[in-house]
Amino acid sequence: MSVTLYGSKSTASLVVHWLLIELGVAHELRMLDFDLREHKSAEYLALNPQGRVPTLVIEGQVLTESAAIALHLADLHPEAGLAPAPGTPERAAYYRWMFFCAYTLMPAYRRWFYPQEPAGEGQIAQVQARALAELEAAWQQVDGHLAANGPYLLGETRSAADFVLTMLMRWSRNLPRPSDSWPALATHAKRMKALPSFAELYRREGLTDWT
Repeated sequence: MSVTLYGSKSTASLVVHWLLIELGVAHELRMLDFDLREHKSAEYLALNPQGRVPTLVIEGQVLTESAAIALHLADLHPEAGLAPAPGTPERAAYYRWMFFCAYTLMPAYRRWFYPQEPAGEGQIAQVQARALAELEAAWQQVDGHLAANGPYLLGETRSAADFVLTMLMRWSRNLPRPSDSWPALATHAKRMKALPSFAELYRREGLTDWT
């Protein structure tokens, strides 16, 4: 099977790369240089008109959106046990947390890292303050869930949603209150970072922070 991942360091492509390693999927990795605006090149925009990463190409099919790709990869490899069976209560909870990541955490991060986008340069401080409050409220909610129902989002079973969550925890590493300052989240992160695939991901991408 031909699989190519287009990504860049410390972006949403990280979780797709991590899952490919965890699942043992042979793939080609093409890292784009954002400083050179390779993600806005005509060649890349022909694949992903949004000019964002990740883009995963499987046998010619172009897939975008990190959470959607994570869902698909888990379904393609049921032997890994990273997705509950369709139609079960566990599957519903799995969808809940995957889309909590996509609809609650990711948009708040977008506003934190790119505060000029929603309201212009003059409102940066206000936008970031609101985004930070949203992120901390979300992490408090997840920490409470993990404390009561963990150690993973679905209890004793690790799922693809935990990989997405861990990537988003890493994004908080330089925020005023990093996500792993909450105790149950810290335990979750420790478990996920202990996976051999995490160490291999860091080796391949040349990452050294948040270890």
